[in-house]
Amino acid sequence: MTRPPQPPGAIENLPILVQWGILLVGSVALATALEITGLPAALLLGPMIAGMLVGTNGGKIRVPWLPVLASQTMIGCLVARAITGDIVFAFLKDWPLFLGVVTAIIATSSALGWMITRLQVLPGTTAVWGIAPGGASAMMLMAGAFGADARLVAFMQYLRVVLVAATASVVARLWVGSSGDVMPAAAWFPAMHWLDFGSTLLLAACGGALGVGLRIPAGALLVPMIAGAVLESTGLVKITLPQWLLATGYAVLGWSIGLSFTREILAHAYRALPQILLAIFILMAVGVALAAVLVYAAGIDPLTAYLATSPGGLDAVAVIGASSNVDLSFVMALQTVRLVIVLIVGPPLARFIALRMTKE
Repeated sequence: MTRPPQPPGAIENLPILVQWGILLVGSVALATALEITGLPAALLLGPMIAGMLVGTNGGKIRVPWLPVLASQTMIGCLVARAITGDIVFAFLKDWPLFLGVVTAIIATSSALGWMITRLQVLPGTTAVWGIAPGGASAMMLMAGAFGADARLVAFMQYLRVVLVAATASVVARLWVGSSGDVMPAAAWFPAMHWLDFGSTLLLAACGGALGVGLRIPAGALLVPMIAGAVLESTGLVKITLPQWLLATGYAVLGWSIGLSFTREILAHAYRALPQILLAIFILMAVGVALAAVLVYAAGIDPLTAYLATSPGGLDAVAVIGASSNVDLSFVMALQTVRLVIVLIVGPPLARFIALRMTKE
């Protein structure tokens, strides 16, 4: 029997190496375009979108599990590096204020996630992870470890990151203004201390292996993050992550998400888009209300307060804050505390909501 005619140019009919070539070229082109527009997380979003285009058009390629785990350990080390002494000091100085703001943001996101789950807009606990105001990469990884649909979580998380970052950029430039300083571009191949780099790779490898070996959910991310934060703060390790390594890790994670998308998943995300957008805008509005509280009750300047309470992402807020006249230590302290608390309370909260939904 002869095979039925195939659609001309369908990706699924191309050799595997050609599919990888299309994915690589598309990833570089999209990441470059997003970087030029100043979009946050461009090095992850570009490969993810390229993967989605390949996956939804019949692509058969998949990322092996070992590179994905290795990329997760890099994200864990990246978060650990952000937890600096200035951030810890700022938290200890105003810890009741920090915990109050973080609790309000997490309570709002949890309520929104529960409502979307109850209305069955998205399957399982996907909405709880998708609306969680933590690191998008971390939430995506942990969601998959707890049985949620990581593809829809990624869609919700990065849509929120884009909307929040765009709004924060407009506020920084038009409402309060910026200092006019331009953030220097990150060097792709910087001169670095090879002992520090080797120590970072050892931390990532040992932490990731321990997390996987102990079967800790998202352990490849969480164990290096916790161990790295402790070792870096005590001066035992200086976490060194060159841009080329981070870009590679972001690409691998983006591909692992994007290639798993199907047309059915995209259709589901499209149908749920109005509810997802409404939840994101409500979360952003709560952030604005909390910023107003910080301004009038604690005397924090408006832009510092707004960036500190913006619901993600941490990297985008850091770039905007560093190029503006704000108290960056306060901003990063509140953002980091929220990320850490979300990582801690996220798993039990998702389990609790899932349990409640099954009993009703």
